[in-house]
Amino acid sequence: MSGRRPRASRRGAPLQVPVTAGPEPSPLYTQVYREIREHILSGVLRPGARLPSARTLAADLGVSRNTIEAAFLQLGAEGFITRRVGAGTTVASSMGESAPFRARPRRAGTPRAEAPRSAALRLSARGTLITECGLAEIAGDHPAGPCATEVAGFPVRTWNRLLARRARRAGIAPFQAADPAGLPALREAIADHVRVTRGVRCEWRQVIVVTSTQQALDLCGRLLLDPGAVALMEDPGYRGTRAALLAAGAEVRGVPVDGDGVDPEALAAHPGARLLYVTPSHQYPLGVTLTLARRLALLRWAAATGAWILEDDYDSEFRYDGRPLASLQGLDPEGRVIYLGTCNKVLFPGLRLGYVIVPPGLVAPFTAARRISDGFSPPLVQAVLADFISGGHFAAWLRQARQHYAACRDALVASITTQWGPAVTLGPSDTGLHLMAHLPDGAPDAAIAEAATAQCLGVLPLTRYLAAPSRRRGLLLSYVAGTPARIPADVAALAPAVRGRRGR
Repeated sequence: MSGRRPRASRRGAPLQVPVTAGPEPSPLYTQVYREIREHILSGVLRPGARLPSARTLAADLGVSRNTIEAAFLQLGAEGFITRRVGAGTTVASSMGESAPFRARPRRAGTPRAEAPRSAALRLSARGTLITECGLAEIAGDHPAGPCATEVAGFPVRTWNRLLARRARRAGIAPFQAADPAGLPALREAIADHVRVTRGVRCEWRQVIVVTSTQQALDLCGRLLLDPGAVALMEDPGYRGTRAALLAAGAEVRGVPVDGDGVDPEALAAHPGARLLYVTPSHQYPLGVTLTLARRLALLRWAAATGAWILEDDYDSEFRYDGRPLASLQGLDPEGRVIYLGTCNKVLFPGLRLGYVIVPPGLVAPFTAARRISDGFSPPLVQAVLADFISGGHFAAWLRQARQHYAACRDALVASITTQWGPAVTLGPSDTGLHLMAHLPDGAPDAAIAEAATAQCLGVLPLTRYLAAPSRRRGLLLSYVAGTPARIPADVAALAPAVRGRRGR
């Protein structure tokens, strides 16, 4: 199509209709329709302006008359133009001075500029906060995720076989709405698994299926916190938790973490706190385990104050040395602990299924909140995951994954010990998919992590997770994307950056 400008007139005054038709994937009539519509909305074509006839416009553009007729038909159906026999085609009178995108008069001497869009893009205070938190997370994300599991060894054939079998037998069920709390078969499978492996005390009805730990945190914040309520979390701690609690309108405060986990004595400095988030099995990011004495102290605090404890059982499935520790929820006699878990981390990130286990009195509120949040998770995927767990495939995959990640962990620890020198000390490595390498105070861990990212290593700085100002420095080292054979070379590649910058 050519870029010629067909003429139009309004009360005898000629107007240009700059319809530009170029090589686009959309149909020709759509291009013509969009161009004319934009000029009507912008005020270039005013109410009553006469458009060329379909025959004239088709000849000018070098297209068929049917193309122009189709464009005019769409414009007429949407109320942009009016077509009358004998009167021709004109811009509808309803497109008057109140048209939202009409041309605005410009004061003499002022430069031509695009219309300001700040008013249209103005967010609420909470919307601005959510945007800032989300953009900060996106900007800091490692391309493969900070500690996302390696999916190359996942039993894809087994999963696809279960998926195909379910799809054949399910009929129309996967296409219909489902229970917001989740498929009963999956909730039962999850309850059976956590009772045996984590010592969680629950019935299957207490399990609410969600898309992720992040959604569980969002639901907890919105259901349990009033705007301005004090919510506590570990410092350093998981940034996604801070974002979710801030988005709920809470005042988020950090509680210091040392070698024994979060410090219960520090809770006294925050009277009236409504919630505490902890990762007791494998603290993120330091990797320490909360001691039994401190677990019991947290439970006494929650019972005495009426606060909630959110237990994120982060990485508990990947324990390499000794038996897994019982969950905090399993020690709670008062029902103040809400237990969060995810299958996305254990199986594969694209699964988008997690769970939150709540006290009986919170089942109905969490189900209702899930309903108005995003409805429900896909029933077919839930059914396949239930089959994967109940059929023993989940346990078999965990055994295989533990062996692989334990070998990667051993290679990482040995390589750092021999190549980075005594000034770097390693945190606990008996659980999880990462370990913390502690650097001398004040070391530029962010710059070192940036150098590692350029080499495609899974490294994040400790300063990313600190809420309060501190001279503590370290590197979160993920070993999920490596292999025991490749890890020594990756560590060696980063050694010059660590040795060259530490202590400056």
